Amino acid sequence: MSNNMYAFILSSIAGISTLIGFLFIFIKKDRNNIISKSLGFASGVMLTISIIDLIPNSFLLIIDNYSKIYTLFLIIIGFLIGILLSSIIDQKVDKSAKNSTKLYKLGLIAMLVIMMHNIPEGIATYITTTQNTKLGLILTMAIALHNIPEGISISIPIFCSTKSKSKAFLYTLISGISEPIGALISYLFLAKFIDNTILGVIYSIIAGMMINISINELYKESVNYNKKNTIIYFIIGSFIMILNHLLFN
Repeated sequence: MSNNMYAFILSSIAGISTLIGFLFIFIKKDRNNIISKSLGFASGVMLTISIIDLIPNSFLLIIDNYSKIYTLFLIIIGFLIGILLSSIIDQKVDKSAKNSTKLYKLGLIAMLVIMMHNIPEGIATYITTTQNTKLGLILTMAIALHNIPEGISISIPIFCSTKSKSKAFLYTLISGISEPIGALISYLFLAKFIDNTILGVIYSIIAGMMINISINELYKESVNYNKKNTIIYFIIGSFIMILNHLLFN
């Protein structure tokens, strides 16, 4: 099997693991508790991923070519762009889905932001695997683990707001397949042109988007259902991602 094919397979596995999060809609318990726990958990996951993975990796990628001061400048600019982009997405979703519930809008925003997160992840998985298959496998396992709660952050709000399993599945699937799409984009267009600096800036932008949605969307909405659950499951989600980081880095 060629490295290119192996890279596509791994990026697909990482992406489709998002669908494991969809299975949580079948938990038959008090709906408000499920929402508060899942959103609190996903908020902790996204915030922690951004702080301990995306931002440090952004720094390590850019510092290869630039000074520390210029590297920090690029990261801050990328981070602010990410916050701005996620705010624009939020406003656009509010206008296009003005008759929908807040929970539905939250699931839609989560899907869009996670798609934008998964595409550069797919690019990184593809490039890493073609250069080092063992490292690519480790990266895939780490991504797959954190994609599960990302799937939860999409499927639970969509299902609870629409009562439609098919919509929850479809939205989660769309988010998941964006990962192998990122690998395909890398194979067709970017592999020869993308460098560490570009990838580092992309990571900083995604970090800004994910931190913004984690705090201003997921956490805030979770608190509306159950503040105690939110805090507990935020901590659990954060702890699991720290453990994931220690095991696979």
